[in-house]
Amino acid sequence: MNVPAKLQLGDEIRIVAPSRSGAILSEEGVKSATERLESLGYKVTFGKYAFESDLHHSASIEHRVGDLHEAFRDPAVKGVLTVIGGFNSNELLPYLDYDLIGKNPKVFCGYSDITAIATAITAKTGMVTYSGPHFSSFSMDIDREWQTEFFKKCLMQKERFALTPSEQWSDDSWYLDQENRSFEPTEWKVYNEGLARGRVFGANLCTLNLLQGTEYMPDLRDSIVFIEDDEMTIPETFARDLTSLLQVAGDIRGLVIGRFQRESKVSEEHIRYVLGKHPMLQHIPVLYDVDFGHTQPMFTFPIGGEAVLDSKDCTIELNVF
Repeated sequence: MNVPAKLQLGDEIRIVAPSRSGAILSEEGVKSATERLESLGYKVTFGKYAFESDLHHSASIEHRVGDLHEAFRDPAVKGVLTVIGGFNSNELLPYLDYDLIGKNPKVFCGYSDITAIATAITAKTGMVTYSGPHFSSFSMDIDREWQTEFFKKCLMQKERFALTPSEQWSDDSWYLDQENRSFEPTEWKVYNEGLARGRVFGANLCTLNLLQGTEYMPDLRDSIVFIEDDEMTIPETFARDLTSLLQVAGDIRGLVIGRFQRESKVSEEHIRYVLGKHPMLQHIPVLYDVDFGHTQPMFTFPIGGEAVLDSKDCTIELNVF
């Protein structure tokens, strides 16, 4: 395992846009996210092309790859944080210098479409990457403390720690209206009880499935798989995508499902129905409605790292090395 050094106070974090451009963020959003990261003790810098924007609200493959390479090449940069997600980060995979990245391990964090790059880096280099907040996530005003706490625990401390449910969660468009937020009590739910230990893979389900059949897909056997999806999914596509992943994965040791957005219509009834189709999921620990994905707040977890999943007690312990 190739484990990047933990972030420390004073470290430089480079903001890059390997998927959608930072141009879709408001000036106030960029300012507030920068100030909050600086208040945590980091120095924030931006990739040269982080705000370049084309017809698909992104930048050219060449420029996005260039910003990533420069971030890993620069010895002053200790962490790389993505601006936001999108749809096209997998375009970069054939052009990344995995030898350069693997020889310069550093924290790389983002979620959603960033799953493609993070997983590919782990598969090709053995380097642990992280699924967690984007740069843009730090512009959220209300109820960000839990999310920030687990971001710091995963990326800054060396001791293992337990993930436990947040007190409340939200599925609102906080970036459109920071003042009028709607929250509900959090409850992680048990589909099947059990205890498992294994390497962690996964994050955004439909993005992870884009890697099937390529050299960028990791071996998921004996792992604990974390999956989530956004508002664009529906129960039928969730069922299809999960089936496809399980057929590729083989025997996994556990499954953790992030909370779905309301607009997806993937209700608890649908989740349990879909899970019930698969005999292999009847004998391993399975949790759902867990705090990661496209609702807030989200925890940060290591792709390629290790976890202990105790679904009976609704706890996940992460080894952060």
